[in-house]
Amino acid sequence: MSSPSANAASWHALPAEMKLSIVDQLDLDAVRAFAKVNHESYTMSIPTLFRSVHITNADALQQYATHVPKIYLRHIRQLTICTKRAKQPPCGSSQPARVTDALCDILPHCEQLEQLTLSLAASPAKAVIPCFQQLRELTSLCIDHCGDEARSPLSERLVVSIAATVPNLRHLSLDRITRSALHAPDLVGARPFVPVVKGDEDIPDHPLLGRELRLPSLLRLPTLKKLRIRDTHLGDPQWECVPVYCSLEVLDLGSCYHESNDYNRICTERIMGNIGHTVDECALNTALTSQTFAHAKHSDKPLKKLRKVHLTPLFPVENVVDTLTTLSDSPVESLSVQCHEDDVVDMCSALEDFLNIRAERGEKGFYEHLNEITVTTVSDLADALDIGVGGKKRAPEVLTGEGADAVKRLQEFCRDLRLGAFAKEPEVPVVKPTTVNGRGRSASAPAVLQF
Repeated sequence: MSSPSANAASWHALPAEMKLSIVDQLDLDAVRAFAKVNHESYTMSIPTLFRSVHITNADALQQYATHVPKIYLRHIRQLTICTKRAKQPPCGSSQPARVTDALCDILPHCEQLEQLTLSLAASPAKAVIPCFQQLRELTSLCIDHCGDEARSPLSERLVVSIAATVPNLRHLSLDRITRSALHAPDLVGARPFVPVVKGDEDIPDHPLLGRELRLPSLLRLPTLKKLRIRDTHLGDPQWECVPVYCSLEVLDLGSCYHESNDYNRICTERIMGNIGHTVDECALNTALTSQTFAHAKHSDKPLKKLRKVHLTPLFPVENVVDTLTTLSDSPVESLSVQCHEDDVVDMCSALEDFLNIRAERGEKGFYEHLNEITVTTVSDLADALDIGVGGKKRAPEVLTGEGADAVKRLQEFCRDLRLGAFAKEPEVPVVKPTTVNGRGRSASAPAVLQF
């Protein structure tokens, strides 16, 4: 049996590259313990300790910018920053943490940064924009507004300028971005009183986009592959006619809660008509009609490459069949449906109606490529899973009650259709009703029907 001194001698005899490789295999708790052994161990632990960094509030951001050596920042691959205050400062207290200065101190040194999530309580100053030009390894950017949209909105002009400044951006996710009065004067003071930003005219022109720092200009970013926009007004008419220089593969469109379902539907159809000819995967909050194809601006038919469709919890149950019929010419292979627990029975019934139409028309020509349906119920919109950018996974548990019964009936219906209509070699669909725990609530994880 070897002595501790012999083991220590063996470790010290290893080349530095091998030591770093061993440290890289350890979990984070083990690396933290290893870093406390001696100075050499601490130095070797730095790349792992700083690979993923989560800064939880504006005060922590200020402390991080002040005290963390800048040389350590080059090891960061994933960075999450929230600029909310840890607690509301009392009246007459010192000025809020200088978020823009802290961001400018940190970002230019993150040479290997690949994924960045910014949860912003308010728009930082325009001085932050040039920092993103140095992030050449950054491919995934998520920006969401976590503040009061009426008092401290997050300007579309700032966000679009930031996205356009990232040299190799592929995945972009935006939440609660506020339209600029410069690009949406029709919204100022008009019903339904959608919040708008004023005073952002001083954001400088961008070398690629010029002064057109409006949301539709994102389609002019040639490297962009995945675009997710939620809880944002999408009524800019430029969505329909802006030149498209990217080949989007994943499109996840939400809706604006200030507007009606019909208005949000028209906005979605307008966007899909302009860029849908390249999309492989999409998520929908609103119904689609045949007008989607009337908005087409290309010789290629919209959605001709669409293989995966996701219906979010906000999607109206009564429009499931009509929307899926609208998409019947697309080569859809996978259908994922999310709904609230109270809607699961109606949603399963709507899926039965859809499958019945499929049986009546025959597989050929009507969803002939469809091989999987996933049904997920959520008790909170915050538990809904996102596609493309920022997707989440949760561990499954057992689902009981009406939701499980509804899914079971859908399974049996699917089995009857398979045995009675299509199958030469019958296959029993697989249904696994389960639940997941999210934010202290219960929500069902995927129940998968495979054809």
